[in-house]
Amino acid sequence: MRYIEPHGHMVSRTTDDYRDMVTAGCACVCEPAFWAGYDRSSVHGFYDYFCQLTDYEPKRAAKFGLPHYCWLCINPKESEDVGLAKDVIGIIPQFLDRPNVLGIGEIGLNKNSRNEMQVLEMHVDLAANHNQLILVHTPHLEDKLKGTRLILDVLKSDSRIQPERVIIDHVEEHTAQLVLDRGHWAGMTLYPESKCTGARAIDIFERFGSERLWMNSACDWGVSVPLAVPHAALEMRKRQWTAEKIDSVIYGNPIRFMSQTPKFKSPA
Repeated sequence: MRYIEPHGHMVSRTTDDYRDMVTAGCACVCEPAFWAGYDRSSVHGFYDYFCQLTDYEPKRAAKFGLPHYCWLCINPKESEDVGLAKDVIGIIPQFLDRPNVLGIGEIGLNKNSRNEMQVLEMHVDLAANHNQLILVHTPHLEDKLKGTRLILDVLKSDSRIQPERVIIDHVEEHTAQLVLDRGHWAGMTLYPESKCTGARAIDIFERFGSERLWMNSACDWGVSVPLAVPHAALEMRKRQWTAEKIDSVIYGNPIRFMSQTPKFKSPA
């Protein structure tokens, strides 16, 4: 089976994970900017991180024959300091021409605070000014519905944003329809202890259809499974999904979204 990992925080993983993903059929991996497990204290730390995402990590993935793409931003978890966020956003344009940068992400909300909203608006403006794809993080647990609605309103308020060029990630049963109705793509993150399980994600596919939806593992610092997408594909087989339909979801859908930027090259 072949698949794409469209949202994997590989800087938090070992090289064994790259090997295992390629063995399972991963054709490329896409890494949104994320929290480092601690709050970075200066713009210089983010500069080094963006260098890691655009230079070192692609080389590490290439050792396993795996193309590596990334997204750039200051993550919502570090968006309370608006002054720092403004400085970080100010250095992002110098990285946007690097060949593996797909767009701005994962931006969004964590606690739905006023400062996070301000930083979200700054990111959306940056993406619009530079014609970038957008990947959005929605809050977890009880704040997800409220945060998703706030994010959707910010995106709708900027007439420069094309809905089909935005994917809103970490959707669940109660937020997927809201996202799809606005014309955006929706991502489902497969975690063993939170967010979606593979079975729940397949239920969502079967309820809302398979267009403009993808699955990802995130595989970050917490309890997570880098092979969550191929594991979900095995569950699809049990439910009598055809090989063609599975391939369209776990391989074709990420390609369809990310091919909206010429930097993304479909795997051979």
